[in-house]
Amino acid sequence: MGRETMTCVSRFSLIVLVLALTSSTSLSFRPMPLPDEADLMREFGNHTAISSFRTINRRELITCPIKSPYLAMNVSIISSAPNDGFIYVTLSGVLHPASSDWIAMISPSTSDVKTCITDTIMYKQTGDLASLPLLCHYPVKAQYLSNDPNYLNCANSQCQDSSCLIKTCSGTLKFHYVNMRTDMEFVSFANGFDAPCILTRTNPVPFANPSSPLRGHLSSIDSTGTSVRALLYSLILFLLIACQYSNSKRYHIIQMKLRWISGDQNPQQLQYANGQTATSNVTTFTQNDMCTSILPSPAKDFGWHDPGYIHTAVMTGLQPSTTYTYTYGSSTVGFSNQTQFKTPPAGGSPTLTFLAFGDMGKTPLDASVEHYIQPGAVGVIDAMTSEVQQGGIDAIFHIGDMAYATGFLVEWDYFLDLITPIASQVTYMTSIGNHERDYISSGAMYITPDSGGECGVPYETYFPMPTPGKDKPWYSIEMGPVHFTVISTEHDWRVGTEQYNWIQSDLASVNRANTPWLIFAGHRPMYTSIPAAFLNADARFTKAIEPLLLQNKVDLAIFGHVHNYERLCAVYGGQCLAMPVKDANGIDTYNNSNYSAPVQAVIGMAGFKLDGFVSNPSAWSLSRISAFGYTKCQATTTTLNFKFINANTEQVMDQFNIVKQ
Repeated sequence: MGRETMTCVSRFSLIVLVLALTSSTSLSFRPMPLPDEADLMREFGNHTAISSFRTINRRELITCPIKSPYLAMNVSIISSAPNDGFIYVTLSGVLHPASSDWIAMISPSTSDVKTCITDTIMYKQTGDLASLPLLCHYPVKAQYLSNDPNYLNCANSQCQDSSCLIKTCSGTLKFHYVNMRTDMEFVSFANGFDAPCILTRTNPVPFANPSSPLRGHLSSIDSTGTSVRALLYSLILFLLIACQYSNSKRYHIIQMKLRWISGDQNPQQLQYANGQTATSNVTTFTQNDMCTSILPSPAKDFGWHDPGYIHTAVMTGLQPSTTYTYTYGSSTVGFSNQTQFKTPPAGGSPTLTFLAFGDMGKTPLDASVEHYIQPGAVGVIDAMTSEVQQGGIDAIFHIGDMAYATGFLVEWDYFLDLITPIASQVTYMTSIGNHERDYISSGAMYITPDSGGECGVPYETYFPMPTPGKDKPWYSIEMGPVHFTVISTEHDWRVGTEQYNWIQSDLASVNRANTPWLIFAGHRPMYTSIPAAFLNADARFTKAIEPLLLQNKVDLAIFGHVHNYERLCAVYGGQCLAMPVKDANGIDTYNNSNYSAPVQAVIGMAGFKLDGFVSNPSAWSLSRISAFGYTKCQATTTTLNFKFINANTEQVMDQFNIVKQ
């Protein structure tokens, strides 16, 4: 046996011994106690927009007293629906078409579209004080029949008697749907959203396979947030493989997590990398997991929708910066289409290219209204999909405010479907925002109803980041020459708290020889130039955390929450400690060889209705753009190039470099 092999075996034996000694000991972190409600801070900027459709839950709902005896509704899918697509819904037999006629998609089909018990106070927290009774279960989406240009003028008429003395009108609407696992049903109403009455309804439309494995999305799991025990297992795997290679060959192992949705609770298989397999762990959440208060929350009550079962499997033994394929499912429910994906570069590698943005949500792919629409989301996704398909993107970072489901759980399905083209192909890393976590008396840092009672449960279930534990959504991860420190602005960050101590420790532990760039990310910004900025940038957060960024020479800090793009100088304490200079190509360049302070950028322009700016911004604000888009960062060991790209034009609207020797 050679010396190298003996050394390898000795190291392996030592790790096994250590693992055995720790096998009966829990190494997980203790849960952070929730702060008292009296210590929680008030919300700065609710950002909750109320659409007219959202108020349907608080409107009078009766059967129309006078309606045509010829009314009928038909759908283009008679038997069962595929996993996604469009369905055409026709209302016919209308005697007097009105601009206030509309059709709603309801799910689940067991929802009872009838008058509910009057209980005005129950729903005040959702933002509308309209009188009740209300629609018991929230419609997924709705459209006015006037969206059909032939409806109001009765261009499509039908004779109802032999002499055609009685003519009726019809209209057809196109609805986009995704597999929600529960049947779709369509209900027609008169009198608009303000005083709706029921005209008629369709039979339920089932899905062909409610248990289909769908919406696979990737994340990385190698992080300082990984448990000691998991690190030991990874080290064993590393040694077993490394023993097969010469000592002169540097070998990295990448592990990636894939999570998908299915209506089937039985474990399924992930098949990847030409013959490797992994069995899924299965979880879900229920109404009992949602937050509520004296006033029942949307997530706990009328916004609830069964999430199905969430499957997770880990791919091990992957090479960094390498392309593989995977498929997932089972012989019982079927398998997904084969998907090609790319692993990120290992920490310490010389290059990394990633996309970053915040506040995206989802945009309807039809003419529907929903309770919460983010108009720019689909355009941004389309532009980023083009980037990913070109093969040059290593990772994606979504900095808070994901689906904006805010307690209406079916909207997570639509959001996951929207991001699948990118999240299925490269690692999709996230941070938590106010619309995922905040709720009254839930331990959140800010007392708001912004999550609609979700309290981070769907977010952490759908997007399991390498965090220290449940409801501790902060972590760090290294890719290429970059160390990312990702925090939660929605959990207590005050000096001396668990998260503060973690931030302090993580920033201080970075090996800058291995990862020369240190990027800090969180949802709420420290600075912004929108009107009433104090409602959106918490000065207490800046006072507590900004000194840590300076002390540890953070190169770049990125935030969302405010819905625009803004780039700052190298700022600290509201003052510019350094300004960029133009390089030979005319690009603003910050020289961090002589470090002064972090460069900060607000990147919350990925979908939500855009915010404007004040007319007289502070001196620290260097670039301000109100347009939908995303950012692209290309890092080498000496240069970090950061671009803001307009999603509609695909043009670079702002660009800067940070350089160091």
